[in-house]
Amino acid sequence: MNQYPHLLKPLDLGHVTLKNRVLMGSMHTGLEERGDWGRVAEYYAARAKGGAGLIVTGGIAPNEEGGVAPGAAGLYTPQDIANHRIVTDRVHEEGGRIAMQILHAGRYAYGPKCVSASAIKSPISPFAPTALDEAGIEKQIADFATSAARAREAGYDGVEVMGSEGYFINQFLVTHVNKREDRWGGTYENRMRLAIEVMKRVRAAVGDDFIIIYRLSMIDLVPDGSTHEEVVQLAQAIETAGASILNTGIGWHEARVPTIATSVPRRAFSWVTKKLMGKVGIPVITSNRINTPEVAEAVLAEGCADMVSMARPFLADADFVAKAAAGRGDEIAPCIACNQACLDHTFAGKISSCLVNPLACHETEIVIAPAEVKKTVAVVGAGPAGLSLAITAAERGHAVTLFDRADEIGGQLNMAKVIPGKEEFHGLVAWYARMVERSGVVLRLGTEATAEMLDGFDEVVVATGVTPRDPGIAGQDGDNVLSYIDVLRGGAETGKRVAVIGAGGIGFDVSEFLVASGESPTVDLDLWREEWGVGDPETTRGGLAAEGPQPHKPARAVTLMQRKQQRLGKGLGKTTGWIHRAQLKMKGVEMLGGVNYEKIDADGLHISFGEARENARVIECDSVVLCAGQVSARGLADDLAARGVSAHVIGGADVAAELDAKRAIDQGVRLAATL
Repeated sequence: MNQYPHLLKPLDLGHVTLKNRVLMGSMHTGLEERGDWGRVAEYYAARAKGGAGLIVTGGIAPNEEGGVAPGAAGLYTPQDIANHRIVTDRVHEEGGRIAMQILHAGRYAYGPKCVSASAIKSPISPFAPTALDEAGIEKQIADFATSAARAREAGYDGVEVMGSEGYFINQFLVTHVNKREDRWGGTYENRMRLAIEVMKRVRAAVGDDFIIIYRLSMIDLVPDGSTHEEVVQLAQAIETAGASILNTGIGWHEARVPTIATSVPRRAFSWVTKKLMGKVGIPVITSNRINTPEVAEAVLAEGCADMVSMARPFLADADFVAKAAAGRGDEIAPCIACNQACLDHTFAGKISSCLVNPLACHETEIVIAPAEVKKTVAVVGAGPAGLSLAITAAERGHAVTLFDRADEIGGQLNMAKVIPGKEEFHGLVAWYARMVERSGVVLRLGTEATAEMLDGFDEVVVATGVTPRDPGIAGQDGDNVLSYIDVLRGGAETGKRVAVIGAGGIGFDVSEFLVASGESPTVDLDLWREEWGVGDPETTRGGLAAEGPQPHKPARAVTLMQRKQQRLGKGLGKTTGWIHRAQLKMKGVEMLGGVNYEKIDADGLHISFGEARENARVIECDSVVLCAGQVSARGLADDLAARGVSAHVIGGADVAAELDAKRAIDQGVRLAATL
């Protein structure tokens, strides 16, 4: 029986029928900019083979000034068209369909040539845009149309016109940016003129038998954003102008509300898209934090949309749809919305990938093929490094035995999953358990592996992780001092006033754990909306609640400290660090940098500041939690070396750097591919 009848139902667009209701949403990967078009083609072909109904590429600039950064991918020359044809041909060979996103960044473009409706600098770019004159606006519209025509020539099945997330077209729509007094500004009819003209010209350029998706900002989440009435008015005008499908955009990039991070509830904005259903006659797509077939099916069954967009889930598992259709939903590698290897890589100028699936965007580099020589492999440590290696090696045909002294798999993932806002880690651990079972790995839990026990294996892999670093603070052996492991895994209780030593990722996680009270907002949409001040766009312009964020009272008073004299959380993810800082600020957490830890006693934590050890004070607290870093757990690796056994050391046992699951999983998969 089909478990997902709505999700897998074909969608008739008139001139073409999509095989299901799943759109692989647009993502910047950095692949197109590298110029290795065979690699680009294999990345998209894998998703086509995996069953996506329609794929949308990363943003392709319509002109130089519209590129997100200097050197951004465009479609300008006959050679560009030929390069893109490599991609579309491979997608079509796998039975897929693909649309090219036309993305004009406007004032978000990271370069001095950026243009916009008005000369108002974006808060996320150092460059002030040039306000376009009439001729300049005409050029931008013409370039959209030319880009669409070239996309058709390159073999694409359609284009997506990016009209949301605060990019160029969106900047004309709202008075937040558009301060013009001519026919492109002022009244809403004038402000939406650009979007309508772009749509008309694009349709005229490509003909009737070509998919045009318009990405519509349903809720801007910025001051002076669009009202719901304006969104509906624009949607209807865009339909009349020739759009085939409307796709949901949520929030501007400068919005101070998280929209796709792991702490955002699943399907957090499907209720917004539902408001448009019945107001237009073309299909409507909903998006954001839809990461399982069950969630997607529910969204469609409830009438929130005609189709669902999932972007990062296709990084986590290219075969998402195929596995769902085959009744193997529990084998879909879950997107945990961490941003660590996708968006964080994009903003760092790196190739995007996926924490859960290092093969993403590296399909031609990491090849998982049957092993020519089958070996017996011992893996010690069932954390992310050991699990990824064991599963991958077993899939290649090796006989793998996985040891761990704990009674459950997951290692330090089991600490992450108890942090409010990181509930997705439950699904990741469950997926690993399923894949261990499926791959035939022999699991030996509750077993402290010794060097002697590993005799006779062809390959030995040590993935024993990390142990907490000793900060060497006087009084740290007191009854009022706990380690992060005591708190997150041991269930140790703290008092109502807590000092947290160490403000890396673990320190932030522990602080968020300690201030949490009641149900996690990540699993309670109403509570999450209250905490972040997300209102109903039918009653509040832009969807920002008039009363602002309303965080619940923290469970404890927490002081978070670090030795380094810099902003706390500087080492957190590029796209998520601000969220963690904002959450702790909302909960009244005091954050201190440049701290010397003098001693701990019954009064609390004695500290001073700077090299001169000035401004001494006592942090009066009931408990002190140590999150002062980690060191590699290398005891077994050292024992093996002493016996002359050559072992592979991966994950935290190799390099202790926070709880770096991204690096650990990547190491595990890459090593397994070569055994």
